[in-house]
Amino acid sequence: QVQLLESGGGLVQAGGSLRLSCAASGRTFSRYAMVGWFRQAPGKEREEREFVAAISWTGGSKYYADSVKGRFTASRDNKNTVYLEMNSLKPEDTAVYYCAEDPTVPSQSLSNFRPDYWGQGTQVTVSS
Repeated sequence: QVQLLESGGGLVQAGGSLRLSCAASGRTFSRYAMVGWFRQAPGKEREEREFVAAISWTGGSKYYADSVKGRFTASRDNKNTVYLEMNSLKPEDTAVYYCAEDPTVPSQSLSNFRPDYWGQGTQVTVSS
């Protein structure tokens, strides 16, 4: 079973940047996996977590929510870590950010993405 650990959150002024990391331990990401980023804004329930971005482990497919397109970039390295580069941050980006993995995503399509494993989250706070 994989364990996911997010890091890189913090407090930043509007317009600033942060880079989140999601490191996997216990096993490697499957070649058929997709790893996504979700966020839970203050006052929202777990069921209201918002999709932010996702990347296939092969790196060939990347998906973004409209609210972050052009500002956030998902990437991965060869050492079982996925990143979320966040630029031009806005106060409305304030949330706890979670990474999540679906080990087998048919056709690497976002419509088939059903995360099975979640990290504990990292807080991102953007001040105005």
